[in-house]
Amino acid sequence: MAIVIKTQEDIEKMRIAGRLAAEVLDYITPFVKPGVTTEELDKLCHDYMVNVQGTIPAPLNYAPDGGTPYPKSICTSINHVICHGIPDNKPLKKGDIVNLDITVIKDGYHGDTSRMFYVGEVSDFARRLCKVTYECMWKGIEKVKPGARLGDIGNVIQRHAEAAGYSVVQEFCGHGIGKKFHEEPQVLHYGQPGTGLELKAGMIFTIEPMINQGKRHLRMLADGWTVVTKDRSLSAQWEHTILVTETGYEILTTSDGTPPKPVFKH
Repeated sequence: MAIVIKTQEDIEKMRIAGRLAAEVLDYITPFVKPGVTTEELDKLCHDYMVNVQGTIPAPLNYAPDGGTPYPKSICTSINHVICHGIPDNKPLKKGDIVNLDITVIKDGYHGDTSRMFYVGEVSDFARRLCKVTYECMWKGIEKVKPGARLGDIGNVIQRHAEAAGYSVVQEFCGHGIGKKFHEEPQVLHYGQPGTGLELKAGMIFTIEPMINQGKRHLRMLADGWTVVTKDRSLSAQWEHTILVTETGYEILTTSDGTPPKPVFKH
């Protein structure tokens, strides 16, 4: 499948879709607290997307390759769940960390973003994992510009994670996005600098590192979607949708509540 270089009109529509996805995360933030179920969070997000934004929740009934359709409107990945956790009726408890992954469709275009949330007070080691994962995403974003290569993004993410004593999930990656939920290229979160596809202005893709506290190995649960760490160690993920501009990058999934860029000690 060829990589779609987006037109100016595509980019405008992707800016809108990206902002709306981020605004769902802003909306749901006050509800993420001990005692709430992920089923309730899913319903709140679904109603906000459909009734307030006029967007379509992209994950709902999504079935790539004819697999089991995804049954909910958002992904909720708690503690040792790496990705694609399905909302259910189990309440969140104090000390949990949870990733909420939101993808909306507006006027035929997809906006895709995720954030980590703390449920009440969380342990220092959980907080550190979330912080380093956020930094990993940003280090990857900072490599984006025309002429750079995908391996540059993967390499800087992998180095930052491993320097902190963590591992990078290799089976799941970022992806091109636009009128389709998942397009080329695949954006690996590990690799060698100077290798892989050369970036060109007009490409749009996600950067969404999944970082494990323990080993990188995973297993898939029987529901066909939920992916967990094999050693049950904590996992964290952050995600933005990125446009390659003529001079660098633009983050398309920002809103009033988007956390600021981290300060790196160079």
